[in-house]
Amino acid sequence: MMSIDKAESLQPEGELSLLLPAAGEATNMFGDVFGGWVSSKMVQAAELFAARLSQGRVSTVSIGQMEFMSPVREGTVMSFYTRLVESGRSSLRIQVEAWGCCPDGTELRKVTETECVQVAIDGHGHIRDLAAFD
Repeated sequence: MMSIDKAESLQPEGELSLLLPAAGEATNMFGDVFGGWVSSKMVQAAELFAARLSQGRVSTVSIGQMEFMSPVREGTVMSFYTRLVESGRSSLRIQVEAWGCCPDGTELRKVTETECVQVAIDGHGHIRDLAAFD
């Protein structure tokens, strides 16, 4: 179990790849956003990051396990941070963190994290080599 001091010292790691408010149409009867909405935005953030790194089209190969540390209320401003973990000939393994902040800018908290694997593909949907990047 994480101590309060450690939880308060957590900060996002990586590059901000996606920022948006949690939508009202994606909530359950208690006003919490469905986990599926959060996970779909995490994949979108990974795709945006991977497309920039690979200089082209990508496709999701896998999504890792997720555990939600905090519920997401409607209107929470969600930030999705990405960082490269590993690259191969045609694939990128990307760490994605989801962070939520109240609309008034208070209470930044980590919601969940996962790893996504993206593969570079060409215009016909065939695997291609990654473009060189630093």
